[in-house]
Amino acid sequence: MFLVVLSRSGPQWDTSMPMDDQWQWNQHALFMEGLVDDGFLVLGGPLADEIHVAHVIEAESEEKVRETLARDPWYESLLGIDSVDAWTIRLDGRHR
Repeated sequence: MFLVVLSRSGPQWDTSMPMDDQWQWNQHALFMEGLVDDGFLVLGGPLADEIHVAHVIEAESEEKVRETLARDPWYESLLGIDSVDAWTIRLDGRHR
């Protein structure tokens, strides 16, 4: 099952600094890269406003998504989850 996670900058986000200068950036980046390597995180990144972030995740449930993302060093301090929604894919051009 694919799920779309929408997140936002958390209370400790410093708007005067770029993303890769935020507190514990290296630990966060390693954690997220590990999720990609595991096949859990399919797509992800900040939206144009650089306040909101979208992730496409392949997992069996919303509970698994929340449980996994709670291990992120940025969880709730620099990145908070707004929503987790199941995504029914009807069009997929990746395999053309």
